[in-house]
Amino acid sequence: MGADGAVDVVVVGAGVAGLACALDLAAAGRRVRLLEASDGVGGRMRTDRVDGFRLDRGFQVFNTGYPQVRRRLDLRALRLHRFTPGFLLAGSRGRYRFADPLRRPDLAADLLPGRMLPLRDVAALGLLGARDRLVPASVLRGGRDVSTAAALRGAGVSRPTVDQVVRPFLAGVFLEDALTTSSRVFHLYWRSMMRGTLTLPEAGIGAVPAALADRLPPGAVESGARVAGLGEQGVLLADGREVAARSVVVATDPGTAATLLPGLPVPPLRSVTTFYHAAERSPLAEPTLLVDSDRRVLNSVVLSEVVPGCAPPGLSLVSTSVLGTDADEAGVRARLAELYGCDTSAWRPLAAYPIPGALPGMAAPHPLSRSTRWTPGRYVCGDHRATGSVQGALASGARAAREVLADLGAARGPG
Repeated sequence: MGADGAVDVVVVGAGVAGLACALDLAAAGRRVRLLEASDGVGGRMRTDRVDGFRLDRGFQVFNTGYPQVRRRLDLRALRLHRFTPGFLLAGSRGRYRFADPLRRPDLAADLLPGRMLPLRDVAALGLLGARDRLVPASVLRGGRDVSTAAALRGAGVSRPTVDQVVRPFLAGVFLEDALTTSSRVFHLYWRSMMRGTLTLPEAGIGAVPAALADRLPPGAVESGARVAGLGEQGVLLADGREVAARSVVVATDPGTAATLLPGLPVPPLRSVTTFYHAAERSPLAEPTLLVDSDRRVLNSVVLSEVVPGCAPPGLSLVSTSVLGTDADEAGVRARLAELYGCDTSAWRPLAAYPIPGALPGMAAPHPLSRSTRWTPGRYVCGDHRATGSVQGALASGARAAREVLADLGAARGPG
């Protein structure tokens, strides 16, 4: 900051989009101030301590296949722990394993024709995965955009396989089970899953935004700074202060962004609730996602099998997610008894995280990226301006920084 407290750019919101934007602006030599209303960075990517357990605010996975992730983060420093590549499908049809045969051929027996899927669907899904893994991302981005359901039909996957296998899994990815999500988004996600690894940092998902924030200049981030509005000279804070800036980037959730930037469209938002339970023994002794084929819950995982240190010694941590924000904990625990095949009556509820705006809706046709310019000197970024993922949030923040820098340079003029 300059001596008068003015900066070149104020970024409102210290989620990963705001952090990426601030980092790129600072790297370009601009004076940046990042204002965060809560008590720390991360937005939806925060980790809490409860009774010796580490609880992420909502079920999280960290995908190493995202280009922005590989470019911005030291993955080794995060001490990542891997999920099993694939998932277990459990429900009224029994339990089956959907494993990546290229990475874990020892776990792929259920993909043999006639066990879980007919031969034609095994072949169709194999060809779809190979295409998304191997073709350039530009080809996937440029393809005709239809719903994910239509794309799966076009790839030759039968309706029973879509309904019984693919839909239950993707419902937990996109937080909608009608498969209306853009096929471009689906193909890019499928590509990242094929090429990357699903993991969690040893210290919880909050380690990711913390690692980004650590690279900002000292004093660039101010927590507990609630923004009341935008003024002609910069940002007005709820405590009466004003922070002067030539440019302001709003990197908040879409509802807050629309309050600060009147007229900004708010996309439909997908909601989810994640329940955490403590168990005396692990109901599944492997780091594998369990998907409910009957869709009474989305999925469940024994997180202490993925990251042993997230639970106190001798206890297991189970995370379970359900669509919406009105699920009943007792009903969820009863369903977990059926899915895991064990008595869950003694499991201790630790916390429930209802998240009304967990992801933006991305129904086809969906733009994969939008300009962050809103009005002169005012910008907006976040996953709701790109795709609902860490990749989308980081990429949108990076685009905001590019557009701010271009406009500041144009405003400066020659010399």
